[in-house]
Amino acid sequence: MKSYGQFCPVAKAAELFCERWTALILRDLAAGATRFSELRRGVPLMSPTLLSTRLKKLEAEGIVERSAPAGPKERSPRYHLTEAGAEFVPLVVGLGTWGQRWARRQLAEHEIDLGLLIWSLERSVKADAFGKKRSVVHLNFTDQPTGKDLWWFVNENSACELCLHDPGFDVDLHLACSLPDMIYILRGDLPLSKAIADERLEAHGTAAARRKLSDWLNLSPLAAVKPKSRATAAF
Repeated sequence: MKSYGQFCPVAKAAELFCERWTALILRDLAAGATRFSELRRGVPLMSPTLLSTRLKKLEAEGIVERSAPAGPKERSPRYHLTEAGAEFVPLVVGLGTWGQRWARRQLAEHEIDLGLLIWSLERSVKADAFGKKRSVVHLNFTDQPTGKDLWWFVNENSACELCLHDPGFDVDLHLACSLPDMIYILRGDLPLSKAIADERLEAHGTAAARRKLSDWLNLSPLAAVKPKSRATAAF
């Protein structure tokens, strides 16, 4: 962790917060990730060794605390923000708001990340949006190769379980779209109603399930932030 060599409190805070990857780690901890494996999925380009080192540094600085495994079936510790770490959350939200308002643009090829999109869906969807009974959403990425194109989300007991293979249950809602379009939908660039009207997203299922799709996607409040950047193009 490099020092600015200044006593200024802005410099001291920036030494912690502005180091590469730290804001994303805090983002994911604030969103509910607690396991090392969950944090890894949120920063797929960060090596496990670097993530482990960064978590230890944040723990030493009192930003993150580590708890012992909850029971005999858990082998890994869990990570949580401390009171000091929680005070960074508004800064994370502020960064996201600024990014939505001023840095939005067409996706670059290296930003179209299937794994990150799937992880974002798995952790953010509202599993009980369709009611208390078990429900299944089948997602087909029309531009992805076999083996990466079909995904199932099983919603039950207020939890969502991602399945890489057909779980064998009746599907309540079939969704089909390209990977970039789903990213644009989640990012708030492509309104759900417009995506369906323009046939960029196909949604087939019961009328009740289709009505609840927006609730299930449970878009981040950041998705509602309107862009002001001159570079913003139609998505």
